[in-house]
Amino acid sequence: MNQTVSIIVALVVLLNIAAMLALLVGLRRHRGESATTTETTGHVWDGDLRELNNPLPRWWLWLFVITIVFGLAYLVWYPGLGNFAGTSGWSSQRQFQEQSQQADRVLQQTFKPFEGQTVAALASNADALRIGRNLFVNNCATCHGSDGRGAPGFPNLTDKDWLWGGTPESIVTSISGGRTSTMPAWRDALGGDSGVEDVLRYVMSLSGRELPAGDLANGQAKFQTICSACHGVDGRGNQQLGAPNLTDRIWLNGGSVIAVRESIANGRHGEMPAHLERLGATRVNLLAAYVVSLGRAQEQEREHEREHEHDGEHDSGHDAGHEHAP
Repeated sequence: MNQTVSIIVALVVLLNIAAMLALLVGLRRHRGESATTTETTGHVWDGDLRELNNPLPRWWLWLFVITIVFGLAYLVWYPGLGNFAGTSGWSSQRQFQEQSQQADRVLQQTFKPFEGQTVAALASNADALRIGRNLFVNNCATCHGSDGRGAPGFPNLTDKDWLWGGTPESIVTSISGGRTSTMPAWRDALGGDSGVEDVLRYVMSLSGRELPAGDLANGQAKFQTICSACHGVDGRGNQQLGAPNLTDRIWLNGGSVIAVRESIANGRHGEMPAHLERLGATRVNLLAAYVVSLGRAQEQEREHEREHEHDGEHDSGHDAGHEHAP
């Protein structure tokens, strides 16, 4: 603040303290004055309840005096009188910087054992994965979910369907530099709503779903002319462009007829921010290792389910044999 405002603030603070001190002096019990009196303040309640105007007890008065002394000492030690910085040299900015530097030193010690390690090595390290999970929750869960299964418009990281590639190098690139993908609106280029319905029917047929509306042959022709440049002639996508595979049943923005129609007609835009500058290379690698482990964990879960189903079928067959045994 400028010097004039600083002087005004300091004067207001000191005048308030002086006024409080003067008030206490006026309320003190004078020498020879009784601790009780019959004088009232003039306030009457319920017809006969009156407030006596007794002076403050000395112990109570001294408590107020102590608070004033404490306040003056505080204003000498800490900033509080305008631009006066106090004799301690403390400031909120200085404390923040010191605490930030201390936190940075702790983080450096935490991440130092993982510096220079590959994503593959980190993905096999339990301590690295634990830290990677914490990083994921703090930086990625808002979009991808705490379990990494995503949401409409945000990819599921636990399956094997990758828009930009699922290798450790590709994942590091995605986290470090971010990704931006745009699918333009095609309603006008396709000839209006009828063309959208034709392409919609063909796109849905790529994943084995049949729709009654739309011309399948016309939709295929339009797809090959317009859509195949990104999604490929077979509809399996292009990871160099971030174009999704349309032949599976995994849909980034929803696989309902309404959602796919909306994507074709009005387009979609997606953007993942870059994290390298904010997190640094080591933390990016730890994040990438955790993302790799998410897909591996789901694969193990599916394998366990298949084994469980196989055991169930085996037990059923075994029981059936006993039931039909002569």
